[in-house]
Amino acid sequence: MARARVLELYSGIGGMHQALQASGIPADVVAAVDVNTVANEVYKHNFPTIPLWSKTIEGISLKEFDRLSFDMILMSPPCQPFTRIGRQGDTSDPRTRSFLYILDILPRDKLVQTLGKCGFAYQEFLLSPTCLGIPNSRLRYFLIARLQSEPFPFQALDKILTGFPNLKPVTSEIPKDATRLEEGGSPVPMKEAASSSKDNRQQCWRKEEFLFKLETTEELERKQQMDNDVSVQMLKDFLQEDGEGLSQYFLPPKSLLRYAFLLDIVTPTCRRSTCFTKGYGHYIEGTGSVLQTAEDIQLESVFKSFETLSEEEKLMKLSTLKLRYFTPREIANLHGFPPEFGFPGNVTMKQRYRLLGNSLNVHVVAKLISVLVG
Repeated sequence: MARARVLELYSGIGGMHQALQASGIPADVVAAVDVNTVANEVYKHNFPTIPLWSKTIEGISLKEFDRLSFDMILMSPPCQPFTRIGRQGDTSDPRTRSFLYILDILPRDKLVQTLGKCGFAYQEFLLSPTCLGIPNSRLRYFLIARLQSEPFPFQALDKILTGFPNLKPVTSEIPKDATRLEEGGSPVPMKEAASSSKDNRQQCWRKEEFLFKLETTEELERKQQMDNDVSVQMLKDFLQEDGEGLSQYFLPPKSLLRYAFLLDIVTPTCRRSTCFTKGYGHYIEGTGSVLQTAEDIQLESVFKSFETLSEEEKLMKLSTLKLRYFTPREIANLHGFPPEFGFPGNVTMKQRYRLLGNSLNVHVVAKLISVLVG
């Protein structure tokens, strides 16, 4: 196989580059493009020989692109304009300009609607690392496309695949527009989503239905099923060894008291963790799981009659769990970054969490590249 010439757009900290290497496909990266200066520092730290263009993509002319003579593009456009917890500005959000510019100069107006007209075979996916046995929910939309006369042997244009070809899907195939995405969760049928209302949610959240924290019996059973799935690795396989350096990651007392009922608490033997976002380590709610390092303590014993306790008693009980954040290295491990991947010393902890939260799962993308070329 001839070596592919690859252009990386929205190169970030190098997740796509790592995925390209992990795929085993013979390839050379002709250029990487990103406007984020801190991400570019990290990229250059890990790939010092790759030409790195620190500029907006819409500032690059078609002539400049042509001079690169690439035959493959890997890109991960900014997701914030399209996420459930963002501003939901969609194509009106300024952060989509570079992506729309690429679609325009190829030339394309709308991605999926015009790929066929341009002679591309394509396939859409909804994939989470859990389908590769990685204990982290990070459900994301992916699309692969190649210029050819024949479609992919597994191509299903009316469906979004939720598993890799030749692998058993995590769930059955689902029609387009049949689901909406929950950050770090499973697809939720639109029919179910449409029927949900504030009144329904309040009805489901009656106090007597909770065993402890803010979790229903159904939610606890779902987590138990995930922890019993032996096809997924345990979190302990991705954790750093205990040492003095880990003490800085323990949750402060103020956070323990304020957010006790919102924490997604996992242990090293769990086979699950929620999606780590760019706010992890800085914000609590909905940004990612926290690790209970005192594995011999039962959560039920800590949260039993919790509301009747004084603040001092609450803090004493919560402290027995020895809760800490996952370290940036551990999140990088879950994302599939190799051990040699690192950050320059001047990149702060907050910046590391932010960059990792905006990154992608290397193993998932590597598998998709293999499927694309294969």
